[in-house]
Amino acid sequence: MIAKLLLKPICRSYLHISIIEAVVILNSKVFKSKYIIVVMKSFFSEHAPKAIGPYSQAIQTGNLLYCSGQTPLDPVTMKIESSDIEDQTRRALENLEMVLRVAGLSLSDVVKTNVFLTDMDLFAKMNTVYAGIFGDHRPARSTVAVKGLPYNALVEIECIAEYKDQTVNLYGSWK
Repeated sequence: MIAKLLLKPICRSYLHISIIEAVVILNSKVFKSKYIIVVMKSFFSEHAPKAIGPYSQAIQTGNLLYCSGQTPLDPVTMKIESSDIEDQTRRALENLEMVLRVAGLSLSDVVKTNVFLTDMDLFAKMNTVYAGIFGDHRPARSTVAVKGLPYNALVEIECIAEYKDQTVNLYGSWK
């Protein structure tokens, strides 16, 4: 019994999805199959604070973008410039938006956020700024109190966003 496996890339898209054609030759018979391989892609924005640990600002897999939590750090000074929750919420969402933009998305593509507050008494003020920035768009959200955040931030916000209107056919062209 002689088996030979040939793997041939059919295409690569800008979203790092590879379509592989596998050809198996077994006793002179040829078997073909196509596989879609999804590879994660990392994103880093120069307009958002650098990661303060071993993680990516965002990771895309399939049609979803998972954004790491953004605190109110100024991207230039890497310091928190304000001590009030309204300014910190605004800055955290601006930082999150910069990460979304480098991935080709915006806040209107966000489907879920997680908000971390060091004190639930800050909820109402955070919520007012959050609502003003998101406008009529209302992604799902969880808000939880935490004991502390990096650099003594009052708020951290992470999100999941979706690439809409992008479908792949098995021959690798994107719509």
